[in-house]
Amino acid sequence: MNELVLNTSTLPEPLLRLIRTEKVKVREADGEIRLTPILETKGDCPLRGLAADSNLTVDKFLAMTHDETEMRT
Repeated sequence: MNELVLNTSTLPEPLLRLIRTEKVKVREADGEIRLTPILETKGDCPLRGLAADSNLTVDKFLAMTHDETEMRT
C-alpha cells in the first residue's frame, strides 16, 4: 500500500470541485486509489507530539520548567 499527501490545487478540475480541503491523502491498495480529504484545524502542528491536543504554549512550558528548576534548588 502506497500513501502520500497532495495539495488539492494539483488535482484536475472535476476532482477539485468535489474536495473542499487544501490537502488530500492519496492511498493505493490492491489496484484501488482512494482520495481522503485532510481536515486541518488552526492549531495543527506535527511537531507538538503529545501536546497536540493541549493549549500548552512555549511560554507556559518555559514557565513550568523554570518553576520545577527552582523547586529542585
